[in-house]
Amino acid sequence: MPSRRHDLLATLVPKIRRSRELDSEPAERARVEAWHRTLDRALPTRVTPGFAKRWDATVTDIGFPCHVLTPRTRRPVRTLYYVHGGAFMAPIDAFHVRYATRLADAIGARVVMPDYPLAPEHTWRDSHDALVDDVARWAGREGGVVLAGDSAGGGLALAVAQSVRDRGLTPASHLVMHAPWVDLTTSTPETHDVDAIDPWLFIGKLQAYAGWWAGTSQDLGRPEVSPALGELAGLPRALVLYGTRDLLFPGCRLLRQRAGEAGWDLTAIEEPDLIHVYGLLPFAPEARRAFAQVVEFLR
Repeated sequence: MPSRRHDLLATLVPKIRRSRELDSEPAERARVEAWHRTLDRALPTRVTPGFAKRWDATVTDIGFPCHVLTPRTRRPVRTLYYVHGGAFMAPIDAFHVRYATRLADAIGARVVMPDYPLAPEHTWRDSHDALVDDVARWAGREGGVVLAGDSAGGGLALAVAQSVRDRGLTPASHLVMHAPWVDLTTSTPETHDVDAIDPWLFIGKLQAYAGWWAGTSQDLGRPEVSPALGELAGLPRALVLYGTRDLLFPGCRLLRQRAGEAGWDLTAIEEPDLIHVYGLLPFAPEARRAFAQVVEFLR
């Protein structure tokens, strides 16, 4: 049974984020594009305690900015390559930075966070190859790479892992996905049923954002866009965590099923009645449990 704190956050977070169904796709596109013109794309560190004292932050250019966070008080033994969520149309959030730095501290890693180009102005084609090359480059360094992400970023991390494999590049050692968006075709019929109980995500927005990211309807089913529909054999050992009060959970179940058929070493943790990316919620006991599960998986 979900904790009271989880249920409180399940009510508050959608209100704080002003979550609601879209009125129309053109109006939503115009709203998002106008919002993008106002964005400050600096790394948001305000909820990460002692960030300036504890982390040296630099930016590399891989065709778009990529933040590299190196701990000041310890020598990193590997790299956490964290791909942020946000439906492919929202930038890095302060809680992404908070989570990634906490996890990096726990596993002795530096953090690399790509600030990839956002939809609807951009599609997957504008960042995919650069991300694949960058992950492989970091994977070739001492200690290797843990590839991780949440929501859209979790799906993107999986798509990148598939392309790294297909191109014969150096793979990540592990893959961690929090409620990844892995089927942008919305081919699982249960998705429409879950729409009625998810307080945060909405099917109309999901379909609009999927179309923006794909660019064309023909690309929606490509593995670079919907990696759950791609070849899963030969991927890094992986962990996926998701709740069942989440519009993306039918896609996660599809991924789990296809992983079993492909013989891919994927550990799936399904939590009844928990909301989208519960593992990143602040102060929730379910998030603390998920964090411990991720750390144990990576040891």
